[in-house]
Amino acid sequence: MQANIRAMRCDSWIAPAIADRRCMATDATAAFSSQPSRHARRWPGFLLVFLLCLPALAPLVVIFSAITTPEVDVWAHLARYVLPEVVANTLWLVVGVALVAGLLGTVLAWLTAICEFPGRRFFDWALLLPLAIPAYVLAFVAVGFLDYAGPMQSWLRDVFGSSRWTPQIRSTGGVIFVLSLALYPYVYLLARSAFLTQGRRALEAAQTLGLSREAAAWRVALPLARPWIAAGVALVCMETLADFGAVSVFNYNTFTTAIYRAWFGMFSVHAALELAAILMAFVFAALVLERRARAGARFANVRDAAFESPRFALRGPTRWAATAFAASVFAVAFMLPVLQLLWWVAERATSDLDARYWGFVARSLLLAGSGAFVIVAASLLLAYVVRRQNTWFVRGLVRMATMGYAVPGTVLAVGVLAPLAALNNGVQEALRLLLGESVAIPLLQGTLAAVLLAYLARFLAVGFNPIESGMQRITQSVDEAAISLGVVRTRLVRKVHIPLLRTSLATSATLVFVDVMK
Repeated sequence: MQANIRAMRCDSWIAPAIADRRCMATDATAAFSSQPSRHARRWPGFLLVFLLCLPALAPLVVIFSAITTPEVDVWAHLARYVLPEVVANTLWLVVGVALVAGLLGTVLAWLTAICEFPGRRFFDWALLLPLAIPAYVLAFVAVGFLDYAGPMQSWLRDVFGSSRWTPQIRSTGGVIFVLSLALYPYVYLLARSAFLTQGRRALEAAQTLGLSREAAAWRVALPLARPWIAAGVALVCMETLADFGAVSVFNYNTFTTAIYRAWFGMFSVHAALELAAILMAFVFAALVLERRARAGARFANVRDAAFESPRFALRGPTRWAATAFAASVFAVAFMLPVLQLLWWVAERATSDLDARYWGFVARSLLLAGSGAFVIVAASLLLAYVVRRQNTWFVRGLVRMATMGYAVPGTVLAVGVLAPLAALNNGVQEALRLLLGESVAIPLLQGTLAAVLLAYLARFLAVGFNPIESGMQRITQSVDEAAISLGVVRTRLVRKVHIPLLRTSLATSATLVFVDVMK
């Protein structure tokens, strides 16, 4: 019956070329959208999501399982003497860093992507360089430079006779300041990508409604970039929660320091896992609330291929203020720690550096490159399945799998090694029963594959968030147009989605590569 109807639609009164095109579109659309085949494809999608999320979910299961068998005495001590302080400190730190880093990253991305001012081309890429500086290095340099015995306060005392009015770097504000400078590139990179890929048509439409170019950019470009900004701020928050080095330099107690105190001070890995489980519960709740806050919003790609996003030139003192602001952030977040590191290298290079470091560099590049490839590929597949099967089960599974970024790396390593050790022991026991003798087969333990699985559990959020934000801009009409031309399944990803996601894929790979290197 359907074939007869299509034949009737494509009879001789339609031009032959148009008839062929309409017939092909109708056949392809019917083949894709038939109800039985759509349900038949759901289970492979669920299975793919589960397999991709399994390496990230396994350590989380190990962490959450610790809650079922609590150590009462240790937990009572933590609840009375440790948790009240660390919960308050952690909340202040996360909120402060999210606000400051989000504001810094968004403003700098706005200036370099939409405005024109002296030095803009240099700051386009220079403002990304602080991403290469670990937060604990920046913290160590900041404390050494701004502390009471540091060169800054010593100079102030020599010149003015006192440095009492200088803000104390070893404070809540100091920790927020340092972590914000170390982490703002996450927001900057994603927000800048969003501003650069926005089209001219939306801004022109806003101007036809009476808005100035500046007001149109503020009221149109910024809301359209919200998924990217939210993804960057989410990464900043999770990185802040997982940070141990920087807060230790400042002697600032957070959930992470409590986890290490329980592990190495009380010698209780179980208590450390319990604290990590509570931390993960807070992260999951925050991710769910953020997702619900923009559940009804839709962010389409309005880019016009014929025009790049317009820039407007800043005038008068504003242009130099923009240059001074960008230069100040770059100098404090990158130049100061790099100069200090170079000074230390010059002092110790002849005695410490030797041929071993070439091996360290080669292994670091191998791990960073391999990790970036695996995580970006997994993130792309996850984003595509979420797009095609946007159910609560798939969304929840992916959200849980991306929570590993908020867990301290050492704790996550325990969660990864535990199931690998159980798998290895199970296989060896099975071989012993079959062969009658013990056989030592390491399987994944101690291999590059085990390290990559740990990276996947730790950095999946870093790779997934930029790609998911980019996927939100590809409207369903793009998929429908491609499907009507016979481009379906893997060809749809290769021919349509990947070209449209080039910027998001590059951003994802850059973030993962740098994070693994650090």
